[in-house]
Amino acid sequence: MAGRSKLIPTLLTHVEKDELLRPGDRIGVAVSGGADSVAMLLLLLEMREKLGIVLSVVHFNHKLRGKASDADERFVAKLAEKHGLEFHSASGDIAKKAKKERANLEDVARRARYAFFERLLDEDHFDRVAVAHTADDQAETVLAHILRGTGLPGLGGIYADRYPVVRPLLNVRRAELRKYLKARKQLWREDLTNKDTTRMRARVRKKLLPLLEKQFNENTVAHLGNLAERARRDDAFLSALARMRCEELAQKEGQDSRITAVNLWRPLAGTLFNVENTEFEGKPLREAVSSRMVRWLVRTARTRSGELSARHVETVMDFALHGENGSSLTLPGGVEVRKDRQALHFRAAGKTDAKAEREANQSFEYPIDLTRGTQDVGVPELGCVFRLRVIDWPSTGEENNKGEMVLDRERLRSPLVLRNWRPGDRLRPSGHQNAHKLKRLLNEKHVSHWDREGWPVLTSGEILVWARGFPVAADFAANEKTRTGIVIAEEKI
Repeated sequence: MAGRSKLIPTLLTHVEKDELLRPGDRIGVAVSGGADSVAMLLLLLEMREKLGIVLSVVHFNHKLRGKASDADERFVAKLAEKHGLEFHSASGDIAKKAKKERANLEDVARRARYAFFERLLDEDHFDRVAVAHTADDQAETVLAHILRGTGLPGLGGIYADRYPVVRPLLNVRRAELRKYLKARKQLWREDLTNKDTTRMRARVRKKLLPLLEKQFNENTVAHLGNLAERARRDDAFLSALARMRCEELAQKEGQDSRITAVNLWRPLAGTLFNVENTEFEGKPLREAVSSRMVRWLVRTARTRSGELSARHVETVMDFALHGENGSSLTLPGGVEVRKDRQALHFRAAGKTDAKAEREANQSFEYPIDLTRGTQDVGVPELGCVFRLRVIDWPSTGEENNKGEMVLDRERLRSPLVLRNWRPGDRLRPSGHQNAHKLKRLLNEKHVSHWDREGWPVLTSGEILVWARGFPVAADFAANEKTRTGIVIAEEKI
């Protein structure tokens, strides 16, 4: 029992130090029937009294190996029964599903397995799921990511604790677990597909990692594990900083976000971390934060799963500087990035219906009656109140000598209507020689397509006399002959 006596104290120290499992936790132990997961179950059984946890067994049958897969399920069911543990199982034809979706078999299997775990969690069968990834799995993952091309997130490999999944064996070698099982005289099931070296992961496991340990450094697995831990730590800081800057610099509307190209390219300006003028440190730090901001903005806008590559991020950053106004990019996850003036809009792709719905929601029309003097008009579509105040003119107040902002009451005709702007609306603001389409005036004012939706205007006898942000119409502005004026103020509700 030497294997057991060595592993238990080490595991207890690791689990308690990193608070992977806490007293009172109900743990669903994911057992495939292989050596790693069987060893994890027995180790947790030995530690459960010390840890104060409650265990049950979870198994998903992927139906990939025919009768062998069914035999795995029966083996795990008997193991759970032997130890008096509740057993949860499900199955799915993963090969058929992968073919239908034209997706990677291992990825489909993983998603199906974790979807089953999520369902059990939602049904309150347990609080956490324990998965049997080992130190060897960590090293293989980091190597595979390096070979494929990766950054800090990929170097971080597998996380020991990513709620609701916990991996208590991530610091334990696979060989130690087999030694432990042999000492316990416990059998396990072998999955022959793990030896199929046509798959990259199996080649890394069977060929590359043993070669590195034998001919380069016998501590390769430990060193790769340490690299992953440091990468996760550094990436966590940079990701938190990027998220904080997104929340401060990006304007949110539901899942949609808007951020200026300047803020995306220089996200640290005006902060404690501002190193914009440091030649050797500024650019790398800016790029580290900016790239993570792009990933965060895409993640909050996406409507489905999709992997964003480094190339995608670089394309978005280049688009921020050089993209044409009104053009757009489509990214994985069903996300569209649209360039509008000097800003980028991140939104779900193909949202023409959503845009029409939003425009409809910001369509309004309210009659104005000034016979009783001042009138307040609440516009819930815009979340504000417009106060139309009747004043004597010339005024002795702050409006004096600002006739371009005051309407001459005597020139107004019924019906007076406060409404949202519409295509074709024209306005000749005070100080302008000619009338122009309001759309052109909004463009000149650099009001984005999104911000102009629901833009408020006032009409008199169907003629535009006022629009938010502009002087009143020249033909209706107060002058030296005016006796009574109308001033319009806007306040948020």
